Amino acid sequence: MSFHSVVIQKLLTTNAHIGRRVTEHHFKIFSEGTRNAVSVIDSDKTLICLRNACNFIGHLARSNARFIFVNTNSLFDEIINQMTKTVGIKNDTTWRLGGFLTNSSSPRKFRGRNKKFNLGSVQAPDCIVIFDTDRKSSVIREAYNLQIPIVGLVDSSMPWDIYKRITYPIPANDSVEFVYLFCNLITKTILKEQEAMPKIEEKLLTGGDVEQDDQIDKTANKFVFAYENLQAFPDGSTETQQLLDKLVILKFNGSLGTKIGFNGPKCVMEIDAGLTCLDLIIHQIEALNAKYGCNIPLLLVNGVNVHEDISKVLEKHSDKNIHSVIQSQDHLEDTDNLLPSSSKGRDKQDEMNSVNLAEVLGPLVDAGKLDILLSQGKEYILVLTSDNLAHVVDPKILNHLIQNNVDFCLEVMPKSSELEEKMLSPNEEDIPILTPKKDWKFIDTMWMNIDSVQGIMGRVSAENHLNISKLFDQHFALSVPKSRYIPVETTSDLFLLQSDLYTLTDGTLTRNTARENPSDPSIELEPLFENVDDFKKRFKSIPSIVALDSLDVTGDVWFGTDITLKGNVSIHARLGMKIVIPDGTVLEDKIITSQSDLVGVSL
Repeated sequence: MSFHSVVIQKLLTTNAHIGRRVTEHHFKIFSEGTRNAVSVIDSDKTLICLRNACNFIGHLARSNARFIFVNTNSLFDEIINQMTKTVGIKNDTTWRLGGFLTNSSSPRKFRGRNKKFNLGSVQAPDCIVIFDTDRKSSVIREAYNLQIPIVGLVDSSMPWDIYKRITYPIPANDSVEFVYLFCNLITKTILKEQEAMPKIEEKLLTGGDVEQDDQIDKTANKFVFAYENLQAFPDGSTETQQLLDKLVILKFNGSLGTKIGFNGPKCVMEIDAGLTCLDLIIHQIEALNAKYGCNIPLLLVNGVNVHEDISKVLEKHSDKNIHSVIQSQDHLEDTDNLLPSSSKGRDKQDEMNSVNLAEVLGPLVDAGKLDILLSQGKEYILVLTSDNLAHVVDPKILNHLIQNNVDFCLEVMPKSSELEEKMLSPNEEDIPILTPKKDWKFIDTMWMNIDSVQGIMGRVSAENHLNISKLFDQHFALSVPKSRYIPVETTSDLFLLQSDLYTLTDGTLTRNTARENPSDPSIELEPLFENVDDFKKRFKSIPSIVALDSLDVTGDVWFGTDITLKGNVSIHARLGMKIVIPDGTVLEDKIITSQSDLVGVSL
């Protein structure tokens, strides 16, 4: 019996799978149907929700967060008291007084027949854990108003107005056995984090890098859902229009093109036929709006050092639904933020640290844009934080997020080919795969529910810096195919994009169907090609590379027109030597080290 089967068997013995006779519509994502008129809860999804909740609790415990455990069922009292005693957390019962959160900003006196209470200002908790959620709707409303995250058990009959306020719902029957299991998991999670605290303190005393080494555990495992397991979405115009009308696209422009010698923001650099990265996104949105009759707005958050250049590009799109805001200095941690992201974030050990959400979301909140979007019926934001030309609005992803009430989703890619094959393997049960966090690459694309943005910004205020690595630990992650990630970081990337391997249609890149190899060729262009101006001078036209596997170029090399490259091609010009590839040359599996090596090559 596998470990997964053992865990599921343990859940079944607690009767966690037994629901109620009534199954609300929003709970059907956790239900396997009914038996004897009683809802049956999917134990696999209970397990996934349990793990996400424990990951979140563990993350807070690592920061000495304050918890409040809410329960009115006397059967659970002894279990909860034992748990709080074991982990050394006071079992705070101030929640028993109605309005303990929202009415505690000023001291008040309460008199009873036999008791007198002096209720002073109550310190707001960092998390509330509720064991009998259906009985404590008042606590849920107070916590929701104050943007305090809630972990709670939910059942099949819970009303939507209560369910939607729970940050980490755990679908399960609130039996004594399951509550005991849940408390046991919380106890072990908090104790594990408490054991790790002395090591972190030692790092602080010795000047070690706690952020990289301890607080971000790259060896931790993470459930990642495969894109291939998403439900197909019908491409009907009416359904798609209704879906896309709930979407907003946010593009963050903060990086310069200095790494490749471009003096300006990378998003306004010409990619092909006079079109910039920003033009491609705008054209794609307009094509969707025209095709389905929807209205997807584009929001641009521009760094202070790139806003002027971007405004010039937008002059030709004055009739489009595009809105720009300037990044506030209040959201810049230091002057290092004015550097291109490629020079400061990508070189760190954990590449998920490259995006600070305060920089991306703060200007929207300050400008009041979120309230306007909600009033227009918008529900989700697709956030693009780099110039990835494979950004495509995929209704299938958006539909999955809405149907499953996912507040936050990161798009990631496997770093290894072995993991990629594992994600592509048949998975009939659509169960997310548990893999180490270090095996994943964030592709600068995320989806978020607009209602959750205020909560995220609240965490930013509390932690000063909230990066993708922390969100990856606690939220939904989707493994997407390589076709959704084509960055513009180097001139090697430009070489691929401007070749016959890709064509542009309505702002969307289309791969040449004549290429048999599913992977793009490996392109290595040495220092003389790194500057975009030098790159343009050395290529009269980009060679045909449909049948190319790899290209490695070093030294003083110049390319003519109508050149075809196939197989593995290496061109190495020695120091002081110049190599010119003539017009119409065909190179297949060749190693060129001098001009004489081109004699007799087919033209």
